[in-house]
Parts: sequence; C-alpha cells; structure tokens
Amino acid sequence: MAKKEKDIDYKTYLQLPTLLGAQKPISAAHDEMLFVIVHQTYELWFKQVLFEVARVQKLFARKRVADSDLRIISEALARVDAILKHLVRQVDLLETMTPLDFLDFRHVFRSASGFQSMQFRALEISLGLREEDRVSYDGKAYTSYLSKEDQKTIGRLEKGDSLFEQVDKWLARTPFVSMGKFDFWRAYGRAVTAMLKGDRKAAAADKTLTQAARQMTFVRIDNVQKQFDALFDGSAHKKSLWRLSNKAVKAALFIMLYLDQSVLQAPFKILGALMDIDETMTLWRYRHAQMVQRMLGMKMGSGGSSGHDYLVATTEKNRVFKDFFALSTFMIPRSALPQLPAEVKKKMGFRYGSDGE
Repeated sequence: MAKKEKDIDYKTYLQLPTLLGAQKPISAAHDEMLFVIVHQTYELWFKQVLFEVARVQKLFARKRVADSDLRIISEALARVDAILKHLVRQVDLLETMTPLDFLDFRHVFRSASGFQSMQFRALEISLGLREEDRVSYDGKAYTSYLSKEDQKTIGRLEKGDSLFEQVDKWLARTPFVSMGKFDFWRAYGRAVTAMLKGDRKAAAADKTLTQAARQMTFVRIDNVQKQFDALFDGSAHKKSLWRLSNKAVKAALFIMLYLDQSVLQAPFKILGALMDIDETMTLWRYRHAQMVQRMLGMKMGSGGSSGHDYLVATTEKNRVFKDFFALSTFMIPRSALPQLPAEVKKKMGFRYGSDGE
C-alpha cells in the first residue's frame, strides 16, 4: 500500500510563524511596523523578480533560442514589469506617514539603507547595469557598502553575461535582415533618402509657409538627415553612442518596423517588455526620490547619501535599455517602408489551410 502523504495546512505551507515573526521594530513608534513590513515585502518581491529573470537568462543562454521559448520569455518579462509596478504603488503606503511620524523612529536604523539591498543590486546587474553607468555614491564603490558575503555574490554576477548582453547576441542572430538578394539596411537607407527628399520637396512647395517657417523646416529635416547619416555610416557606434552592437541595432529596428509580420510579433513583445521594465524602474526610482524629499527635505539620506538629489540622478543615469527607446528616432511611416520580397515574406510567414492548399 502506498504511503499516504501527510496533509499540510495553510500556516505550515507558508511558514507563517517564521514569516510573521520576522517583524521586530526596535522603537516604540507606531509607524515603524509599516516601514519594516513594506521593506521586507520589497525584498520578497525582489526575490521573485530575480527568480523570473534567472529563468529568462537561462533560455537566452542557449545557442539557439527556440521560437516556443519566446512566449515564456515574453510572459516572464511582463510579470517582472507587473511586480515592479506593484512596488511603485507601495510608495503610496509609505507616504501615509507624515515626516514627523518617520522622525519618531528614523534614528533607530542609523546607517542602514535600501542602498545596501543586495537583491536590488543583483537585479540591476542581472538586467545589465554596468559600473560605469552608475551614479557615484559618496565617492566609493557601491559594493563597499555590502557585506563580504554579498560582495562575493555580486562579484559572481558581474562576471557572467547580463540579460542586456544576451539580448544583444540574440538580436545579432536575427534572420531575414539579410536574405538572398534582400538587404534590409540598403533598402531602408534608400527609403529614408526618398522620404526626406519628399519632405524637402513638400516644404519647398508649401505656399502657406513663411520664409522663416520654411527655413526652420529645412533645418529640422537636415538635423534628421544627420541622425540617419550617423546611423548608416557607423559613426554613432564609433563614438559609443550606442551600447547595442551594430548588428543588434539593425535587427531591433527591423523588428520594430516590420512588427506586423507574424514571426516578428513575439520578438517585438520582448523588446517592448524590456522597455517597460526600464521605464517602470525609472518610475520607481523617481517615486522613491519624491518620497524621500517629502520625508527628509534637504536632510542627508539613510546611509549618508545625498538623499533626494542622489536618487533623482539615478532615474536617468541608471538605465539599461535606453537604446531601444532611441530607435524610435529612426522609425518611418508604414507607407515609406520598403516592401519585403515575396521569398522573404514566404519564409517569415505561415498560413492555416486544409491539406493540399
């Protein structure tokens, strides 16, 4: 007879005695309990986010990412963004405290700071934030504020490929960008030239424009032309204006421009999810900065940081997927897009039908 599995109750399954016994405020201030629970909850959600990112990285680490895995990757990244959006909303809970409520217990945690969250640092590194991209924190390496054990964990992560690097390699392998006689980059370049030429011709023929307005339009078109020229001749890459490799930039732009093709819809969703994550993390940093200013004004932040000013600086500096946002500069209307050759569309597409059709 098979051994009957022991039944397990809700409390045991969730380890509630351990979980609910972990809140130990060290002052008599009423609002310290809220502060502790919110930050412990942050760490629990960071754990889940790292769990999801690790799954995505495991799939991207393969030499060939299977089409069937793109759905898993897309949904995992969407879950990460949903969790991060939830973390933004938790700032609302902290802001139910007044500055006086916060000052009742702020002194008890002294130098302790969210800056010391190893899990958040692990998330930044896993996504692809580099040391040179970080805002300086009191002139010291951010790892110097972590424990020796946490420093080792961060060190191991920094030696591996980040999600950004994996996505770059995945994009660089994108088929269809150059296939047979079709070269997307050449066709796209011709389309851009024709589009800008048409814009100049239309501005020159527009009798409603004043001479000054017409001249301003020409200047705007010339500036756009310069941006495209830098993209086409590779000078933007030579000047390190792009973090993505040249092949990855071309592939990402191809995906964004031809997103209506069924085979590109899953990759497009992945690029969109990465931008969502970058945007939500920026929003989280900004909300955190505003909350700190609301509570502390111009006082120094926890752990000796410059508080609000430091946090505001990180909102733009500590970003990972800015290149995908920048690609919108080079979008052109569907009507101006070069047509994909029939043989390319055939390889990209699929159709449903009965046998023999």
